[in-house]
Amino acid sequence: MSDPHHHDVASDQLLHLVFGGELESLTGSKFRDPKKLDIVGIYPNYAEAEKAWKAKAQATVDNAHMRYFIVHMHRFLDPT
Repeated sequence: MSDPHHHDVASDQLLHLVFGGELESLTGSKFRDPKKLDIVGIYPNYAEAEKAWKAKAQATVDNAHMRYFIVHMHRFLDPT
């Protein structure tokens, strides 16, 4: 009998969203203009999302207020 709460990581599609934008302050996480958020993309696993995040973070290193984040979308889709 299969357990509905068991996750086989090898077969699961663990979607991750990478996005970023300019923050109002270096110590917070409030964006200056949410309408100008850079939605980098949705990736099928953390490793690919991290590559995209790293590339964007390195490309914007000259702007201290620019930040990129990885959101674990799979946790919202299946919170167990």
